[in-house]
Amino acid sequence: MTTSHAIRRAALGVATVCAVVLLAACGGEQHTGAHGAPAATDAHNAQDVTFAQGMIPHHQQALEMARLAPGHAASAEVKALAARIEKAQDPEIRTMTGWLKSWGAEPPMAGMDHSRHGGMAGMSGMMSADDMTALEKSTGADFDQRFLTLMIAHHQGAVEMAKTEKAKGRDGRATKMADDVIAAQSAEIKQMKGLLGEK
Repeated sequence: MTTSHAIRRAALGVATVCAVVLLAACGGEQHTGAHGAPAATDAHNAQDVTFAQGMIPHHQQALEMARLAPGHAASAEVKALAARIEKAQDPEIRTMTGWLKSWGAEPPMAGMDHSRHGGMAGMSGMMSADDMTALEKSTGADFDQRFLTLMIAHHQGAVEMAKTEKAKGRDGRATKMADDVIAAQSAEIKQMKGLLGEK
């Protein structure tokens, strides 16, 4: 009887623990559902989609500009800056494209006419087709001057977009990228203004 009683008590104890665990799990699920999981780092909103859809073509145009530098620039500093821009922004384009696909949103089409986006809300700093053509045709010191002037404006537009994302975005990865854009491109703006001042 003593052994049987102990077995029954042990079984009841296990059942009680299981019930507590199940109730805690259910309670956690109800809490998450009721609050819409706002704390989830991968939760996203419309601003996150707008940020990625806008920043991808913005970055793509910066890459087009940067890839001209090796064959057009006179300054080693401009060439190094262009290489750093390409190294930073090319992976970010791939990352943001992946986010959009995971969110069920359409990534911007590759090869689109970027000049058409200059007037779109949130796309400040985009170069016009005329600006890009003039940059492509310039070489040496003239290229350096144009590149720095245009890239400063381009970076300033990206910083504005990133600040909007920080203020209104929800996805933790997107707001972290916005932080990175603000830090890196603000530093590059300072550097480029310095280079222009030295000329």
